[in-house]
Amino acid sequence: MNHPKGKVYLVGAGLGDVAYLTLRAKKLLAIAQVLVYDALVDAELLQLVPPDCLKLDVGKRGGKPSTSQAEINQLLIKYCQQGKQVVRLKAGDPFVFGRSSAEIQATIAAGCDLEVVPGISSALAAPLLANIPLTDPVLSRCFAVCTAHEPDALNWEVLTSIETLVILMGGQNLAEIVRRLLQYGRSPHTPIAIIRWAGTKQQKIWTGTLETIVQQVAGVSLSPAVIVIGEVVGLRRYFQPENIDEENFSQ
Repeated sequence: MNHPKGKVYLVGAGLGDVAYLTLRAKKLLAIAQVLVYDALVDAELLQLVPPDCLKLDVGKRGGKPSTSQAEINQLLIKYCQQGKQVVRLKAGDPFVFGRSSAEIQATIAAGCDLEVVPGISSALAAPLLANIPLTDPVLSRCFAVCTAHEPDALNWEVLTSIETLVILMGGQNLAEIVRRLLQYGRSPHTPIAIIRWAGTKQQKIWTGTLETIVQQVAGVSLSPAVIVIGEVVGLRRYFQPENIDEENFSQ
């Protein structure tokens, strides 16, 4: 008797909204027998799996109990070895700060078939949805993407010299980000934008400068957010409807 062969799919959920899900991801959700998903995955995506699909929430939430990485690895292996089609759904793109290496190594070591499916990263999509071009022939010939989850681990001297910065997981450390950039010579007048919940109905945008932004968003929860720093932030006024008030803009 032949046993069904299981497989693990490491799938990027993109921004969360179904509109930004790839066709490949949607097809895999439709055949999923087990869905292992993160906290930032939109509830609407969970409706795309079959009714009898086992849905396991393993999201990591700051300050709250969460499933350990070792447990997640074992869940993927367990159900794959049972012959199930296992979709591991991760916010954004699995290879952009998705912490995918542990899951990939564990499943391969266990002999599981594995496929990685790209998703749209908020690092690229959030600036676009805020009408901010990451590159420009004059203002931004390159950009860098980093996470500010651990500010001490970053080379701020190098980052300060890059024309455009895209910072993920930096909401809680905004004041420290600003302090470091100013410390290494970035102008206090440098434009900055914060895009929270990009690509969803809850999307909100704040713009200011390194000198003003901390005060502008004082007391506001900035998670999940993408922070864009550089002169290109100033270009957004040319790429959006004229009836939007640009002064201390929030959307």
